[in-house]
Amino acid sequence: MAMSQMVDEAAGLAVAGCLFHGFSDASRLAIVRHLALGEHRVVDLTEHLGLAQSTVSKHLACLRDCGLVESRPQGRASVFSLAHPEATMELLSAAERLLGLTGDAVALCPNFGLDATPGAEA
Repeated sequence: MAMSQMVDEAAGLAVAGCLFHGFSDASRLAIVRHLALGEHRVVDLTEHLGLAQSTVSKHLACLRDCGLVESRPQGRASVFSLAHPEATMELLSAAERLLGLTGDAVALCPNFGLDATPGAEA
């Protein structure tokens, strides 16, 4: 493999890592899944998900910065929706299939599992 191909591949993998980091928080995933049902205002999301307004706003800003969510003004509020709903749902469906195949291994992973210490990944 030529050096330029390795650099291109490394850059592509870094960008893919950024994409998956956008989905790495359970609250962001809950917001994305809820937006799959249709567009919502922040107040709707806080009500439906039981999250604080500041938490929802912070995660929506992250998702918007990643190009995963878009917003439009509606009166004094903003209405949020998935920027690419079909592709996002395909990705989430593939993740659910993979989680089904791995069983408890992901949850038990010492680096990223439910009991992993933050910042202790290999």
